[in-house]
Amino acid sequence: MLTQDILSALKGYFKDLSKNITFVLQNGEHSKRAELHDMLSQIASLSDKLELEERDMGLRSGVSFLVEANGEDTGIRFSGVPGGHEFNSLILAILHAAGSTLKLDDSIQSMVKKVGNKLDFQVYVSLSCHACPDVVQAMNQFALLNDNISTEMIDGGVYPELIEENNIQGVPTVYLNGEVFASGKVEIANIIEKLGDVAPEILQSSSDAPALPMQDITVIGGGPAGVSAAIYAARKGLKVTMVADRFGGQVKDTMGIENLISVSSTTGPKLTGSLMDHLKDYELTLKEHIRVEKIEKGAVKKLHLSSGEIVETRTIIVATGANWRKLNVPGEDENIGNGVAYCPHCDGPFYKGKDVAVIGGGNSGVEAALDLAGIVNSVTVYEFLPELKADQVLIDQLNKRENVEVVLNAATKQILAENGKVSAIEYTDRETDEVKQQNLHGIFVQIGLVPNSQVVKDVVDTTQYGEIIINEKGLTSEEGIFACGDVTTVPYKQIVVAMGEGSKAALAAFDYLIMNPIEQSESAEEAA
Repeated sequence: MLTQDILSALKGYFKDLSKNITFVLQNGEHSKRAELHDMLSQIASLSDKLELEERDMGLRSGVSFLVEANGEDTGIRFSGVPGGHEFNSLILAILHAAGSTLKLDDSIQSMVKKVGNKLDFQVYVSLSCHACPDVVQAMNQFALLNDNISTEMIDGGVYPELIEENNIQGVPTVYLNGEVFASGKVEIANIIEKLGDVAPEILQSSSDAPALPMQDITVIGGGPAGVSAAIYAARKGLKVTMVADRFGGQVKDTMGIENLISVSSTTGPKLTGSLMDHLKDYELTLKEHIRVEKIEKGAVKKLHLSSGEIVETRTIIVATGANWRKLNVPGEDENIGNGVAYCPHCDGPFYKGKDVAVIGGGNSGVEAALDLAGIVNSVTVYEFLPELKADQVLIDQLNKRENVEVVLNAATKQILAENGKVSAIEYTDRETDEVKQQNLHGIFVQIGLVPNSQVVKDVVDTTQYGEIIINEKGLTSEEGIFACGDVTTVPYKQIVVAMGEGSKAALAAFDYLIMNPIEQSESAEEAA
């Protein structure tokens, strides 16, 4: 049952619905049907524009329903009780179907509207998955934009037979017309790209969205560094655009944050929401779920976007961040935030008194083990090679820790979980080829970071590891292009550091604009 506080909030959201919304509950029997019926009945009671009907619509079972707007099928279906993280997906589906402004960028909406073939999506989710709602909500908007598209959220907990039948090992997993379309932690930008493969007509012409005027600063990336840069730039009264394929970046996947000064405790999704709220306080253009595919240098720089648009800008701030290098083994993506972690500084305190593993015997791995040893019950370091790769001074310190064990020649095979939490690691002893298992509560993957610098690899100088080389003001080797955060050579990949670097890059870009005014005639010549 929904609480009175939730019902009161929903009643406020629904007071201005412009269309009649009907939940059509499939006839039939199911152990979860009464729970779903009660939820939909409570919601429907909040507005005279909401109603619940029970009909045979050929859906999966008695715990499936579809959404109609003014008597027309929207193409949106839910199979299971959309509680947990998916409750927001249901509420947004109601609001969007009733006429509220969609969240997708205008250029993406234009592309989706061009789809000419019938596309039937199924999105398999877990109600505890914090990454799943983004995919469900995007697909729901696709369905509202184009009658050729339908989408169904399927709760794997309610339909375990489908999970087993389709051998689904992680969520979200997206099927299209009965075939796997995307699986694991998939980004909306990836879905848009894959959509172009099955519906090439969406790429046949450029976006219908009007071109932006010349921008003063364009920020690439939507993590803490990028948001900080965009806010500082917007506060100067500049024309600012942010292009972000994934707003929040790595932060969005961090479940526990206790080292952001002045915020004693928060979560990645909550901090991501706060970053968005703060960004909305300023007048700037946000192009979310879109990638920069190419950059043309010059006094006026041109950014070619995955949407087909071209953004002309005087300066660029690259804040594309980095991704933790992954093991790419079964059970890794599925358990991020539920026992699989990449930042011992952020998540270590949540494993106090527990047994954990660190994968990787380089400097970062050994440093992580030393950090964790003072918090957890025990640490086991797994190293693929016959010896640790870390500096000897770190190895000496590690050998002094009584609760740390090192396993060499260990090739991680898979990560096991029970009841939604990591329970063990399975690895192969490379000397004997014996497959072994160790029970534990958490696994910290420390095999390095991969800077997301591909888009500028031929534009600015980078290190052999792909980090963008910057000076003390964030300036790269290319005039007018700045960089900040984890994609750069700045050490200490931390949220608070990234925020400071982002603000510094924006201030430096502002100084550059003042010192390098561009004449209108020069601008027109460069843009031609």
